[in-house]
Amino acid sequence: DEMIVNGETLELSHITRPKVAKYSTGGVGDKTSMILSAIGAACGVVVPGMSSPDEDFVLTVHDKLSSIPSFKTKLSLDDFQKQLGKVGCAICEHDNRISPVDEKIFKMRQATATIPSLPLITASVLSKKFAVGADGLVVDVKWGNGSFLRDIEQAKQLARTITRVARVMKHRCVALVTDMNQPLGNSVGMGLEVLETLDFLRGKGTEDMKEIVLKLGMEILRLAGVAGSTLSAKQSVERAIEDGSAYRKFLEMVRAQGGNAPWLEDPSKYPMPKHVRKLSAPKRGYVHNINAGMIARGVQILSSTASGKVDPYVGVTDVKKVGTQVKQGEPLLMIHYNDETNLDAAIDYLRNAYRLAPRRPNPPAIVVERVA
Repeated sequence: DEMIVNGETLELSHITRPKVAKYSTGGVGDKTSMILSAIGAACGVVVPGMSSPDEDFVLTVHDKLSSIPSFKTKLSLDDFQKQLGKVGCAICEHDNRISPVDEKIFKMRQATATIPSLPLITASVLSKKFAVGADGLVVDVKWGNGSFLRDIEQAKQLARTITRVARVMKHRCVALVTDMNQPLGNSVGMGLEVLETLDFLRGKGTEDMKEIVLKLGMEILRLAGVAGSTLSAKQSVERAIEDGSAYRKFLEMVRAQGGNAPWLEDPSKYPMPKHVRKLSAPKRGYVHNINAGMIARGVQILSSTASGKVDPYVGVTDVKKVGTQVKQGEPLLMIHYNDETNLDAAIDYLRNAYRLAPRRPNPPAIVVERVA
């Protein structure tokens, strides 16, 4: 509470719709914040979204949205509130007037090697999310090699700590512990992840994305009180995708923040990089393990151009998942690039991210635990 009142807080009582924020600890290929903001708003829930970087190799949601020409990742607090009232969702960079003491604490965490401190993470998350006017919070705690939380027990403990402290603060909160030992969805890269978000909202999502979006979306609607049962929440999430209302809401949010590009409505107009190369399987077998963090590093290197600028449209697609059988020479993923300067270094990371085995491994559980 002290961290909240230390800075500015948003008063959203004039917005009569329920207000539920969604927070993710961050992961590779994670598009859920973009998707769930649109689904929540389409279902009558206001979803305030301000994000801060979690790990240097993990793209933030506003990094991804910045690939849309003219999209404003920075909003004034006044514009943020107005957009929440009009559109129902907004995603932007964290404003340092909200819980300003958190920035000072974060610098201390960096200096004292306490970035992974669960109590400090909890204080940071809750102070920022509830200061922007949220009544409730749904948390996606990711664990694995594509997250800063490498240990599953540590992830479970963070989920329990956040929900327990939120209850003490008299706020509703639900947390899901989810797997991040492989990229989520089938693409990694700033613009490519926005493109996949649009595909998902058109009903073309991958199975892992469908499962996690459905589970988190149901929690948002139940917490907001707009769905009276698990079944009705599930049906509402599915309907928002099937009838196109979530897709239209996403476009409305993007345009409200100045974004405009023909590929938002016509994927064939996406400025695909000039070159594409497959990362071939060195032998026959099953995908046994993927180091998602190494894939993220590879994409990060790939996007760094000779001029020093970041290319927002490069990345990888068609990512083969754990348990998939591959033949020798079959693509494990497709690499899309414009600049060859760092291509070999990027390929080294991408190649070393994959481990093949002769037997099919058990598929990882996407949702590990629910904490409320």
